[in-house]
Amino acid sequence: MGKEQTLPFSVNLVGIGGAGCAIVAETLKALPADGPRVSALGIDIGDGGLPAVRSAAAGLPAGRAIVETLSLGVPTRDDLFSTLRRYREFLKLEYPRYYWNPNYEPWLPGAMQMPEVGAPMPRAVAKALYGAAYYDGPRPAETLLRRFADNVDGAGTQSVVCIVFGLAGGTGSGIAVDLARHLSNVAFGRRALVVGIGIMPCDGDAPAYKDGAAFATLNELDCMCDQTKNEGVIAVWGDLDRNPFTGGVILVPQSHVYAKTGDLPATHARVDAELVAFLSQRGGADLFETLRLLNWVGAPPTQHAAARTPYGPRWAHMFGFADIDGPIKVDAELPAALGLRAGYVPSFFEPRSDDEGARTAAAAALTEVFKPAVPAEAIAGGTATSVQFVLPCITKLDLDLFYTARDTYDRLGWSEKLLAHSWLLDLGVMLCEPAIRFEGMAGECLWGCACWVVVPYQDIRGGERAEIIGAPTAVAAA
Repeated sequence: MGKEQTLPFSVNLVGIGGAGCAIVAETLKALPADGPRVSALGIDIGDGGLPAVRSAAAGLPAGRAIVETLSLGVPTRDDLFSTLRRYREFLKLEYPRYYWNPNYEPWLPGAMQMPEVGAPMPRAVAKALYGAAYYDGPRPAETLLRRFADNVDGAGTQSVVCIVFGLAGGTGSGIAVDLARHLSNVAFGRRALVVGIGIMPCDGDAPAYKDGAAFATLNELDCMCDQTKNEGVIAVWGDLDRNPFTGGVILVPQSHVYAKTGDLPATHARVDAELVAFLSQRGGADLFETLRLLNWVGAPPTQHAAARTPYGPRWAHMFGFADIDGPIKVDAELPAALGLRAGYVPSFFEPRSDDEGARTAAAAALTEVFKPAVPAEAIAGGTATSVQFVLPCITKLDLDLFYTARDTYDRLGWSEKLLAHSWLLDLGVMLCEPAIRFEGMAGECLWGCACWVVVPYQDIRGGERAEIIGAPTAVAAA
């Protein structure tokens, strides 16, 4: 993205599951009456969070936004398995290098009972429901994504597309990994800047959000966004599994808010409000400037800062905020409250607030707490009541969530581990388990044959919890 823009900038949204749809609805409500046309999608299993999206869209002036929703139904087990048995036909048309595996079977356990709409949805089931809507029958999901891409392309703006989903919820994270691939790599042909925004769980969430599935989700994102690991996936399966998040992935913690409120609805409302402000304030300029900044941070010291550099293991960024006058403070406890482990050191970052004095004070406090290589630089933006910031270049091993989810995952039975996965299951690969025929590699084959990925299994598992990951290499100030 160039420094000087000749086209207006617009933020377009895809919300998946309850968390994602809530962000889409609130962002639509925050749109000013005038501005570049916005495109938005809400996708859920059942109606779920879709009424809020429809209601928000109805309140917009004509032509201000193109908003569509898709409700995925839960078919009978026999009907779903009938679709899954045809998956080789679908994949053969989509994957130029797809091998017609004679051992193929549907990835869902044969004795599995279908969850009801509104019940906790395992990631592997959400993937199947989305796949049926994308590949089979009238293909409503495929049609919707292509129409969305056409709308974004036809808006006459420089656009970024944000795919928002719950990181630990089965519906959002189970669908997002396939939808991102279909949208970015197929519908857009990698023309658009696509950003993943994952809402992290907190202590107040229901047990279904603490079932260990986040371990698989983080590893799937890791193997998408870390270029070295991603090359190990596409070496086997081809370019359609190239990282679809061309604009990176931003994680949104909730734990620091819940620790102060003890109230889950209040926590969701506060986090949603801050994220919506980040996406919509100043016509999306806060997000636009942050993406330019993050691309700068991603460049190694041997490469010119203006270059767009693919990420290695430090592919994640974290959106955070603190109160100007309230209980969420910038203090020594903030990193742990955000879910970060000791040892994470950002290269630099930019605190934002509409309050000049508050952002200057926060920049000094954040510099003292995080000790970045370059002192934090306060800039305008954000809100008048909080200080917002994005911590750059985080590895999955910097997250407490990775280890707590791994501990829970390790206690699951094989079928439960299978249901925690999504990406690559249709290719016969259970990413978080060791490969069967390739010692030291990851990706257990579901059918006992030679499906795998060229990623070391130890890179999937991560180190021991006690190990502290070294600080990222500092980059020179411009």
